[in-house]
Amino acid sequence: MHIVKRIEIIANSIELGKILDGLDKAGVHSHAVIRNVAGKGLREDLDMTMLDNVYIIAFCMPELLKTVVENIRPLLNKFGGACYISDSMEIRSVRCVASL
Repeated sequence: MHIVKRIEIIANSIELGKILDGLDKAGVHSHAVIRNVAGKGLREDLDMTMLDNVYIIAFCMPELLKTVVENIRPLLNKFGGACYISDSMEIRSVRCVASL
């Protein structure tokens, strides 16, 4: 087991391609996308009653986090959205993660 960073992003679906490109350029090549997300109280710039929002979840090694933030923050500042980063535990071996 080892520590990884969990990246959760909620944004308008129109910006999905730009966000995924930013993650990819930062070295985060695996992610999951959940479409048609609705909610309340997350951010003023997201109309969470509309079903055109996406939830993106990705994991990365801690050393990639600075680059991820540098790539994603400008997009969220320009287009809106929210990003949350937390510590998580990967139970597969490091060797398996590196081969993804």
